[in-house]
Amino acid sequence: MANRLPCPDIHISTLRQKGQPYPVALQRIVGHGLAGEAVERITEWDGYRPTPVLDFAGLAERCGVQEILCKYEGDRFEIGSFKALGGAYALQRALEAHEGPLNDLVAVTASDGNHGLSLAWGAKQAGVRCIVFLHAGVSQNRQELIEAQGAEVVRVDGNYDLSTATADKMARENGWLLVPDTANNENPNPINVMAGYGVMLEEMFGAKPQCDMPTHVFIQGGCGGLAAAVVGWLRERDNSTDAPKFIIVEPVEAACLIASARAGSPVLIGGDLDTIMSGLSVGEVSGVAWPVIAFGTDAYMSIPDTMAIWTMQGVREGAFGDAPVEIGDSGIAGLAGLVAVSRDEERRARIGLTSQSRVLVIATEGPVDRISYDALCSRDLSDAGLPDFADFGAVSV
Repeated sequence: MANRLPCPDIHISTLRQKGQPYPVALQRIVGHGLAGEAVERITEWDGYRPTPVLDFAGLAERCGVQEILCKYEGDRFEIGSFKALGGAYALQRALEAHEGPLNDLVAVTASDGNHGLSLAWGAKQAGVRCIVFLHAGVSQNRQELIEAQGAEVVRVDGNYDLSTATADKMARENGWLLVPDTANNENPNPINVMAGYGVMLEEMFGAKPQCDMPTHVFIQGGCGGLAAAVVGWLRERDNSTDAPKFIIVEPVEAACLIASARAGSPVLIGGDLDTIMSGLSVGEVSGVAWPVIAFGTDAYMSIPDTMAIWTMQGVREGAFGDAPVEIGDSGIAGLAGLVAVSRDEERRARIGLTSQSRVLVIATEGPVDRISYDALCSRDLSDAGLPDFADFGAVSV
């Protein structure tokens, strides 16, 4: 195939349990029941409306697949990210269970940006104090977006995992309400975060479906909350041998899920986790999400930052034959992973990608951090070894 794109690493899971019923124990972490509870509440929020599913027919032709559908979360509430469904909903459930006055309650979390923004937004609606711990790699603009919701920001000199540990320590020492999107136990708050994400699945495949069931789902990695929410919901619907294949996509610089899949259990990866896919800058998978991911994920892959930027630029410019759309740095990962693997015959075969494949991706955010987004879309990639968009034409498979 012409114009082969960088796809440095792919791992076919040995942990995947095809054909087995989705276990009741996992339904207590991610499942239709929990998602249904979230739907009942979130659909009553001011400003709620289902986000659209976009048809990337032009890009599908260039990737050699039948269809690419993209659930676009850039219009989700005023935040412009699927994260609005998670942190704010988990806070709502925590406040429902809280005994005592709310005026002395402090909601806290660590964040790469969007989860903290969601919690800050939810805290503003509820009238409670909010503190968000941000690591050194989070942009100043994302900090200001969180502060604009009335939250306090504390900077942590380190990576995401250190900011998570700091938030946990400060919450325990001060009696604050910790609302993380990751945990190593069955903390109800990360479970409710994932339940909130289930609203997207209910919109797509519930009582009034927006689309048919795909053959493949390419989904972002990060701490694993989103991946678990999508994998678990759809595996409860169908875990037959004909069920959709799930491929998790991560940055090369923060590929904790592919490392965990290879090891057979969660592992902590080192380094500064420096990636432009800021929301995926995570060194350890959420322990509560991992069993769901391991049960239902077929493959894991990592992509370089340049692949994510190139795909962002292409969809923004309408260079692939579709209407222009703005997808943020973390929201692009799943789509960029599909594009990267599309020109590689060996990797296509390993994940069963054919000309008849119907692919679903979730663009989890729009240009939330407009300053960083515009800078990335203006970056010169002429030395990155990627084809010109004009040369990335239809592929014959």
